[in-house]
Amino acid sequence: MVEAKTLRARCLEEMEASPRGYFGGLAWLRSAFLAVPREHFVPEKVWWPRPGPDGLYPLIDRHTSPARWLKSVYLLRTPLITQIDDGAAGPDSPASGAFTSSISCITVIIELLRHLAPAPGDRVLEIGTGTGYTTALLAHRTGPDTLTTIEIDPQVAGRAHHRLEALGVQAHTVTGDGEQGYPSGAPYDRILSTASVRRIPPAWLRQLRPGGVLIAPLDSPFGFDFTMRLTGNGQGAAAGRPVATVEFMRLRGQRTPRPHSELGWPEDFDAQRWRDYEMHADQQSQQIRIQAPHRGSAAPAHATP
Repeated sequence: MVEAKTLRARCLEEMEASPRGYFGGLAWLRSAFLAVPREHFVPEKVWWPRPGPDGLYPLIDRHTSPARWLKSVYLLRTPLITQIDDGAAGPDSPASGAFTSSISCITVIIELLRHLAPAPGDRVLEIGTGTGYTTALLAHRTGPDTLTTIEIDPQVAGRAHHRLEALGVQAHTVTGDGEQGYPSGAPYDRILSTASVRRIPPAWLRQLRPGGVLIAPLDSPFGFDFTMRLTGNGQGAAAGRPVATVEFMRLRGQRTPRPHSELGWPEDFDAQRWRDYEMHADQQSQQIRIQAPHRGSAAPAHATP
């Protein structure tokens, strides 16, 4: 069986050859990817994210199919599902239901970290520890005791804490509602959410230092999420633009659908021009508008808190 280290190196080569420029020339990100064993953070039983002929998501078991399991771990563009229906589906057989936790696909994680661009010594808050893999990549860059990661599910948090500790990653792991951030560690130089939101939580904006960067997947009217990169002003507000399109599981407290008109989106949104949108979020509302230099910007829509 091919070793995990070899598969990691192959993944890096494929990403570097891609015109998408996943690493963006960042040597630290390449180094972190090669140094952190992704397989260490993947449960021994996970679900494949596409259903089989029976409509159930197939289970991949490390014990019965070790080669298939390891190959799945290092597929560039495939997430592996670690929880269904908030844990109601037991991890022992194929299952159906809503995905509620996963280890995201490699390319998405690398792009998130590239846009976050943390520096050594930065104080970072991660929303959604999940398996702990992204946490370990972050800690490799920022150093010991610089990172706080928060996970709402106690069992998920406990497993991640154990894996991080076993690997010697020095991060502060917290079990709690990430929508409230973690005031005790604020202000943060960087905040990263690994769950998508419909509205940027005001707590995150309050806990971001002046000039600090917030990366968060944002629900959109287009059928996919935006990866938003916002810069804080240190007074509870931030502004920025989408840098990528993704699909993420929703933050638990924001699963209930809301009309996009209530969330700051203009009525005449244009999916073809998603890169032209800009966002401003503060403690009362968020506003999203399109910048159109050749035809004028659309008037911003205002959202309720």
